[in-house]
Amino acid sequence: MSERPLLDIRDLSISFASEGKETLVVDRVSFALRPGRTLALVGESGSGKSITALSIVRLLAPTAHPTGEILFNGEDFLKVSEERMRAARGAEISMVFQEPMTSLNPLQTIEKQVAEILTQHGAVDKADLRARVIEGLTEVGIRDPKGRLGAYPHQLSGGQRQRVMIAMALANCPKLFIADEPTTALDVTVQAQILSLLRDLQTRRNMAMLFITHDLGIVRKIADDVCVMQKGRIVEAGPVADIFNAPKHPYTQALLAAEPKGAPPKADLTKKTLIEAKDLRVWFPIRAGFMRKTVGHIKAVDGVTCEVREGQTLGVVGESGSGKTTLGLAMLRLIRSDGPIAFLGQRIDGFKAKEMRPLRRDMQVVFQDPYGSLSPRLSVAEIVEEGLTVQKSELTYRQRREVVARALADTGLDPAAMDRYPHEFSGGQRQRIAIARAIALEPKFVLLDEPTSALDMSVQAQIVDLLRDLQRRRGLGYMFISHDLKVVKALATDLIVMRHGQVVEQGPSAEVFAAPKSEYTRALFAAAFRIEAVGAETSVAQ
Repeated sequence: MSERPLLDIRDLSISFASEGKETLVVDRVSFALRPGRTLALVGESGSGKSITALSIVRLLAPTAHPTGEILFNGEDFLKVSEERMRAARGAEISMVFQEPMTSLNPLQTIEKQVAEILTQHGAVDKADLRARVIEGLTEVGIRDPKGRLGAYPHQLSGGQRQRVMIAMALANCPKLFIADEPTTALDVTVQAQILSLLRDLQTRRNMAMLFITHDLGIVRKIADDVCVMQKGRIVEAGPVADIFNAPKHPYTQALLAAEPKGAPPKADLTKKTLIEAKDLRVWFPIRAGFMRKTVGHIKAVDGVTCEVREGQTLGVVGESGSGKTTLGLAMLRLIRSDGPIAFLGQRIDGFKAKEMRPLRRDMQVVFQDPYGSLSPRLSVAEIVEEGLTVQKSELTYRQRREVVARALADTGLDPAAMDRYPHEFSGGQRQRIAIARAIALEPKFVLLDEPTSALDMSVQAQIVDLLRDLQRRRGLGYMFISHDLKVVKALATDLIVMRHGQVVEQGPSAEVFAAPKSEYTRALFAAAFRIEAVGAETSVAQ
């Protein structure tokens, strides 16, 4: 082990100036990271983890005032020139952000974006550029990397976009890799692949890694040391084994104890069916040639039959790209599909947008990426009340504000913050805003697409309790799409396991979890519930 740390942060404090006031968000943080080691920063949303990481590469807002020392190979990065920082970013230090859709350029192909970081730092000749891009995409588990070169970010699933970001970050073999929730959007099998890949690269390159996450299970798998942050301060630090086996600080103890608890609602076939589909298909045509003839199809959803009953939850699990989200969007008639769909006993598969509009009040959706689904130009109040202005136009301004306040309070947010904007909230808080928007109309059916993926463990447990309480009081039916099987187990009455657009296993959730029949399902569960089941995790994702 090197005597001198690669990264040595000493008494780092960061404050933000706003309306003549200074708000302290990071308070005298100190830690060191040596080559070949992984340090995890954990804590709730808003604890200062990401701000601390951004300060290392000097990507803070102009209103930020950092003090202290950030020593990288002996250089104080708070004092070096901007030219020196530009040279270091992407070459010596690279970073993967939490939300890949906002980090990737929507107007450029995947090939161009991965190639850009290589050419910016002169790491490869033009003749070898495409081969290096393909090699990088292959390393992070992108299926058919050559065929994906011309794809744009919106054509990839959330997990695939995150893998592209990791490929970009590792392209130039950095000495320090900063990962800000890099596996948030990934299903458990691909998550295992990425963690295994990072460990392998770290060993071969002697790379240091700063890993920011709210998933304590990942910390156990990948980190050597851990710092627990609360309200901008490090409240406990040390080797992972010591912290997990004998936590001393009450906050650390609370984090370790926080996980979704309770049982899902029991199956009740007498409950009214809210929405159902039979032999549902979503096929995207593959066109080629001068005349753009259809030469094949991408079968995103291929013959799926399912239903959601009042007061019950249908869990949908599977790898990224398996068709989970496409199935949900098709059920809500947000994309075209073939096959009968009925909502409240009425066939809707032939409905046009105008015919669907009155039904939107009773069917709502929470998307995976809250930053992409919340308008940056609208305040939180305007976002949450948007559906009210269309579906409940009889409400006065004051009445709408009261509904917004109740929805925000129900999701654990301060109603007094309703006039702030999405960028002023952490990732977890933004997801709660999205949930508040969905429940404000008091719908009967809600599609939840990875609603807890961006939340820390304690807030995940709160959201699960909230969803269960709302379901019990209002008779809500949920379609819950997630890669977090612990959350699904706590919420789902019935379960669908999808792979390559098809259902590989289906049935009551308790039965599927207790005795999975398909090899794929068993490997998926092994990845989620057995930390050491790396072999099963990686083999199924190939």
